[in-house]
Amino acid sequence: MPNIDPRQLKKIMKRMGMSIETLEEVEKVIIQTKNEEYVFDSPEITIMIAQGQRTYQISGEPKVIKRLKEEDIQLVMEKTGKSKEEARKALEKADGNIAQAIIDLSS
Repeated sequence: MPNIDPRQLKKIMKRMGMSIETLEEVEKVIIQTKNEEYVFDSPEITIMIAQGQRTYQISGEPKVIKRLKEEDIQLVMEKTGKSKEEARKALEKADGNIAQAIIDLSS
């Protein structure tokens, strides 16, 4: 809010039953979805408490990592005869593209 003293804002929020806290010394936050992971290293976390509910705000730039399916790893292993770790690394390098991972390991 422009032109509002932070102390005044804090008083207004307190009257409305709201407060803001900062979560200190956070090392990492990981958000997992079905296909990706969002990894925030050293994020800033703000907690807003209003009407008994806590809302967490994450500030920082995430690294987006594509999650690999176990069946994709197995398929690459079967087609190339490589170990699980080699198949996983090839899929990561190929951004989850099974055909490219197989080609890379077969070359």
